[in-house]
Amino acid sequence: MTSRQSPRADDRTDAIRRAALDLAQEAGFAKLSIEKAAARAGVGKHTVYRRWPSKGLLFLDALLSQHEPAFAFPDTGDIVADLRTQTYAAVDLLGRPPWGPLFRSMLGEAQQDPMVAADLNKRFIRPQEEALLARIRTAMDRGQVSPDLDLDMAMAMLSGPLYFRFLITQESVGHDFVDRMLDMLFAGMAAAPPADA
Repeated sequence: MTSRQSPRADDRTDAIRRAALDLAQEAGFAKLSIEKAAARAGVGKHTVYRRWPSKGLLFLDALLSQHEPAFAFPDTGDIVADLRTQTYAAVDLLGRPPWGPLFRSMLGEAQQDPMVAADLNKRFIRPQEEALLARIRTAMDRGQVSPDLDLDMAMAMLSGPLYFRFLITQESVGHDFVDRMLDMLFAGMAAAPPADA
């Protein structure tokens, strides 16, 4: 997992990650165990525990390493179009197996395991949030978004509806939903026209 690992250690790490994902897809996260992942990968369980102290951390690393999200937002000069592009990519990935069910399991595990929650925040939530807020700040500097915008609230309003549907109601989140959400949010976030306009 570090640049100092040997090629053989890297291969072993990849095999363990693949085994964990395969087992989670086959039987669900609840039935995943360090022992089963070790047996599937052909290694001893202590080899797994040296890298990941819990099955939650193994699963999180396996999932994020398999599909590391791209956090850099496009910048075409149109903030709404850029957020739409990025959000489409996210809902397309999470709207289909295996990523949707696996990601839902990972979020559930983060509620139970503080180490998983901290790692999820470090590797996924915080970088995503920082990239989004950087793109919104650029739009503010260009006068496309109100300079008085509450950035924390904007983040909550942009991500909250997606997580609500994904986790609570488990309704599908398609492009139409994303379009309606962005249109509604940016009606309130847009910069006010000049007073003499």
